[in-house]
Amino acid sequence: MFEFAAALTLVSMALVLFRAVKGPTVYDRILAVNTFGTFSVILIALFGFLDGRPEFLDIAMVYALINFVATIAVTKFIKFARLGRTSNVEEVDDI
Repeated sequence: MFEFAAALTLVSMALVLFRAVKGPTVYDRILAVNTFGTFSVILIALFGFLDGRPEFLDIAMVYALINFVATIAVTKFIKFARLGRTSNVEEVDDI
């Protein structure tokens, strides 16, 4: 049963990876990478359960936290990348 869930998770990860490459906008790609990270957390937890190692759940939770923070950071960077910069500003030389 859990092997089937792991296989289905891998298929879903492949579909999300395709969306990350093909996505029409940068926000679609960010969402696809976030979803890929979430599926990675699920896969790590499933592998830990199948292998009988409950410490993998701790690793999965840390990876989920890193995935969440990285998604917020990348989204803010994409949204505010041009903050404070304008393209038509001429430099003024002080004499």
